[in-house]
Amino acid sequence: MKAVVNWQDGMKFIGTGPSGFPLQMDAESSLGGSDSGVRPMEMIALGLIGCQAMDVISVLQKKRQQVTGFEVRFDGPRSHDFPKVFTRAEITFVVTGNQIDEAAVIRAIELTATKYCPASAMLDQVFPMELKYEIYEEEGGEKRLIYQGVWQNTMLVD
Repeated sequence: MKAVVNWQDGMKFIGTGPSGFPLQMDAESSLGGSDSGVRPMEMIALGLIGCQAMDVISVLQKKRQQVTGFEVRFDGPRSHDFPKVFTRAEITFVVTGNQIDEAAVIRAIELTATKYCPASAMLDQVFPMELKYEIYEEEGGEKRLIYQGVWQNTMLVD
């Protein structure tokens, strides 16, 4: 894959990858930017959970789950010292729908974590990730939590 970033002014850059869609990046004003774009570390987090989200929803659709809403949340503390890397990540898959099978959600998370998502495979070598899930039943516009848990990688050897 090839990508390019072009400097605009200050700390603002426009990045373009093979898809051709431009992405504006910038730094916060205290770092010389103008707060007019996403930060590079935000893109790493978004790339990770975007990759995982696409895998999970694809698996759930193939398993004919009746998903009406889906969200993936990232909470990644960073080190205090430079280069201020992510020290860990808590990723929560929030699935809303009708009669969602908990086993299907767990399997979808397992597949993204161990087989399909290249961002997950790469970043899992850099910082620990805790993958959680919440499953909500939707009834008459109301949501009710029915399952929650943490995916455990049973392929790990102690």
